[in-house]
Amino acid sequence: MTRALRKARHGAVLTFVLAGLMCGTFTVRLPALADRLRLPESSVGLTLLSWGIGALLTMQLMRVVLARIGSRGVLRAAAPLCAVSLVLVAFAPSLPVLAVAAALFGMAFGAVDVGMNAQGSAVERAYGRPIMSGMHAGWCVGAISAGLLGTGAIALGLSLTAHILVVALVSVPAALALSRLHLPDPAPEADEAGQASARARRRLPGVVYLLGAVTFAAFMVEGVVADWNGLYLIGTLHASEAVAALGYPVFEAGMLLARLAGDRLRGRYGARGLIMFSGGATALAFLVVIAAPVTVAAVAGLFFIGLSVATISPMALSLAGTATREPGPAIAQASAMGYAGLLLGPVVIGFLSAAASLRVAMGVAVVLGVVIAVAARLLPASRTEIIPLPVRSGDEEAPLRAAA
Repeated sequence: MTRALRKARHGAVLTFVLAGLMCGTFTVRLPALADRLRLPESSVGLTLLSWGIGALLTMQLMRVVLARIGSRGVLRAAAPLCAVSLVLVAFAPSLPVLAVAAALFGMAFGAVDVGMNAQGSAVERAYGRPIMSGMHAGWCVGAISAGLLGTGAIALGLSLTAHILVVALVSVPAALALSRLHLPDPAPEADEAGQASARARRRLPGVVYLLGAVTFAAFMVEGVVADWNGLYLIGTLHASEAVAALGYPVFEAGMLLARLAGDRLRGRYGARGLIMFSGGATALAFLVVIAAPVTVAAVAGLFFIGLSVATISPMALSLAGTATREPGPAIAQASAMGYAGLLLGPVVIGFLSAAASLRVAMGVAVVLGVVIAVAARLLPASRTEIIPLPVRSGDEEAPLRAAA
């Protein structure tokens, strides 16, 4: 294993941590921002929608951008811009300005999200073995850190603006430093490289869209938990606010543990089998939460949902990255489909809960788990392994793959 490859892996993991910290800070301090601007829940929803639409727009553009400049170039520009746009959110004086700032933050974050997954795929293919789940564990660490820092800032009486400024001031130099560790993306084939690259931008293999559908379902499950677990625990199971607040951290803890072990499990059981099992386990765990008569059982169920769903999207994005020689465009497509699920989930649950009940509405997540398991059966076995490829070092190819 070369020193450069080890540094690239550390840089990719820390980029996930940094992205989780910035996005988590936005989520954690949004209630305080809504309180400062006296925004109703509908306006908070509009702010989140603006963020999501901005992210989706950028993700679609990334298919072309990544094919031209690679993930390293994208991250070098987008990660610092993400931190700067987060500051714009903190200084927003009104709802219209906040919606625009949130959209800009979403656009920058969308580029970072696709860029870091493409970079993770490049490092993974240089290693020649699964390491993507471990990188996504970095996201969990960043998100949990954002929550802890937010709690600490509130306890210390630090203002919303000061807190976000501190995060941004740390994030900008960190992003620039990490960009020096990133690998160039895999080189295109020497003959007819330009024509092949152009075709890759226009048309992707069908398996990429199947993996995008898996990512869509997994992200939708994560969105259901993130946006509705608290309301479910309070409104349906009559838990206290303090107990209900434990739901999401418990879910994230389950995700973190699963992602730390995910690469070893994939190496033992294979991506296809693990996605099938994870989809079925997600459906069963959500059934436990829906059927739970007491809060303790529901919170425990949230932990097992985190364990079950955590490795699905990292594996799907990893497989999308191996579907073509240039991983960036394929990962951009799968990521965009995934974030569409993250946006659609809260809307579907809200509509169904109004028509029936929240307990019934959350049954959608059970269906999604089954869909993931069925979709995994359709994955071709030949597309479920890591294909080692050389990466570019300057103008020459340098095989950086570590010995297994």
